[in-house]
Amino acid sequence: MLIKTGSNGFQHVFSSDITPVSVYQNRRELMRLMATGMAGAAMASWAARDALAQSVTVRPGKLAALAGAKSNVAGAITMEKTTDYKDASSYNNFYEFGTDKADPAQNAHTLKTTPWTVEVEGLVKKPAKYTLEDLLKLSAQEERVYRLRCVEGWSMVIPWVGYSLSELIKKVEPASNAKFVEFVSLADPKTMPFVGSRVLEWPYVEGLRLDEAMNPLTLLSFGMYGEVLPNQSGAPVRLVVPWKYGFKSGKSLVKIRFTDKEPKTAWNKAAANEYGFYSNVNPNVDHPRWSQATERRIGEEGGLFAKKRKTLMFNGYEAQVGQMYAGLDLKKNF
Repeated sequence: MLIKTGSNGFQHVFSSDITPVSVYQNRRELMRLMATGMAGAAMASWAARDALAQSVTVRPGKLAALAGAKSNVAGAITMEKTTDYKDASSYNNFYEFGTDKADPAQNAHTLKTTPWTVEVEGLVKKPAKYTLEDLLKLSAQEERVYRLRCVEGWSMVIPWVGYSLSELIKKVEPASNAKFVEFVSLADPKTMPFVGSRVLEWPYVEGLRLDEAMNPLTLLSFGMYGEVLPNQSGAPVRLVVPWKYGFKSGKSLVKIRFTDKEPKTAWNKAAANEYGFYSNVNPNVDHPRWSQATERRIGEEGGLFAKKRKTLMFNGYEAQVGQMYAGLDLKKNF
C-alpha cells in the first residue's frame, strides 16, 4: 500500500487515491465484471456517484430572503447551461465529511446549521459577531450564475445566491494596514466525521488578498438554485470566488479575520508545491501530477468519458479580475 506524505511530513491523500468503500466491499464482483486496474476502479466510483445523484430528492427549501433579483455585476451571469441540481449537490469536495466526491452528500446530514454565527476580527475598526440572520439582512441578495472549476479537472455551472463580500467588508471598515483576509471553516468533530483526520490540518483555512476579497465577483453565498445551501455545499454560509479553483471558496464559515500577513491556508500547508496561495484557474500552469489545460463538465452526456473542453484563463473571468495581477508572474505566483 502506497502512503503519500506531504512536504510537512503528515499524510497527504486525495479522493482519487482512495478506493471507495462500495468498491472495496464488492471487489470480487467488480473484478469479474470489469477490467482490473485504475480504469475499472474509476469507472465503478463514477457509477456509484452517478447513482447517488439520481437518488437526490430531499432539498433544503426555498431561500426566503431571495427576491428573485438577477445580478447586475459584470460577469456574474453566463448563458451556459447550468448543471442539474442533483449533480451539483451530490458531487462535492468537503473533506470534513469525507474524501470521495460522494461522501459529503452521504455524511453532511450531521451538520447543525442553527444557530450559527460568523465572527469578524483582526485589523478592522468594527469587529463584530454576526448571526446568520444578521448576515442575511446586511444586503439584498441576488442570483449569480458562476462557473466552478476544481483543481482535479472537473467543472460545473451553478446559480449561487448571495451578495458581494465587499458589502460586509465595507461595514467592518478594514484598517489601513489590512492586506489579506483569512476565512476559517467550522471544525466540529461531533458533526463533521473527518475532522481530525490527517488529510489536512484543521480547521480548514483559506485566504485572499484584500483587493480580491473586495472584487464585486467575490460572493458571500447563502444558497444555490434559489434554495438554502445544502449541507454538503457549505451551509449555511460560504465563499464563492469564481476565478479561482474551488478549494479557495471556503465552506461553512465561522470566522473572517483581517491581517497584514498572507494567511497560511489548508492546502498550501499540506503541499505547497501543488497548491499555491493564489490558485487562480490557469490552463498554462499544470498541477504537478496532471494538466490543467482541459476540464470535464459534470453532468454532461458521457459521464466519465464526456468530451473535455478547454479551460479558460481565470475560469472565463479575465476581463473582471485580470487587472489585479498585472505584472505578477502567474507561474511563480500560482
